[in-house]
Amino acid sequence: MRAVLRTVDRVLLGLVGLVLLALGGAVLAVGLGASPPTWWLHDGPHDVLLGEAERTRWRDAGWWWPVVIAALAVLLLLALWWLVAVVRRRRLAEVLVDTGDGEGAVLRGRALEGVLTQEAGRLDGVERAKVRLTGRRHAPSTRIRLLLAPHVDPGTALHELTTGALAHARDSAHLAALPAEVRLHGVRHRPERVG
Repeated sequence: MRAVLRTVDRVLLGLVGLVLLALGGAVLAVGLGASPPTWWLHDGPHDVLLGEAERTRWRDAGWWWPVVIAALAVLLLLALWWLVAVVRRRRLAEVLVDTGDGEGAVLRGRALEGVLTQEAGRLDGVERAKVRLTGRRHAPSTRIRLLLAPHVDPGTALHELTTGALAHARDSAHLAALPAEVRLHGVRHRPERVG
C-alpha cells in the first residue's frame, strides 16, 4: 500500500511539475518574442493574459464569486491533505524480521518504537526519550531524542544507548544494522532566587 501511495505521489508531482514547466516556459518564450501557436492564450509579448472583457464578464452574476471561492477552497484543502499525507508517511509502519526459516515476519513499527523509547528512558540520567523509526521495511533506521539531566555525561549516555537499547532492538529483530541519529539535549532549569 505504501509503495502504491509513493508511486502516486511521484506521478502526481511529476505531472504537476511538467504542466507548470510547460506553461511557464511557453509564457516566457512568448514574452521574449517567439511567435505563439494559433490556439495559445495570448498573441504576443504585449498581450495580457486576461483582458478587461474577460475579467469583467461575470461581475454581475451572483453565483460567480461564490463558485470561484469554493473551488479555490477545495483546491487548498486538497493540497493541505496531500501535504499532511506526505509528511505523516515519514514514520516507518512496519519492519521485516528474518525468522531464520526463510519466511520472515512483520513487526509493527510503533511497537519497536515503544520498546526503544522505554528502554532508552530507563537509562541513568535520561529524563525523557523520544524514538521514531524511519527508512525502509528491510533497512530501518532510528531518530532518537534524549533529554539528559545536567549531571549526565553525553558520551556515557550515548555509549549506554548504543550498547543497550539499540543493540537489543537490532538483535531481537535480527537486523544486520540499525543506524541511529541521536540528538542529546540538556534539561534547562529556571533560575531561582535564594532569599
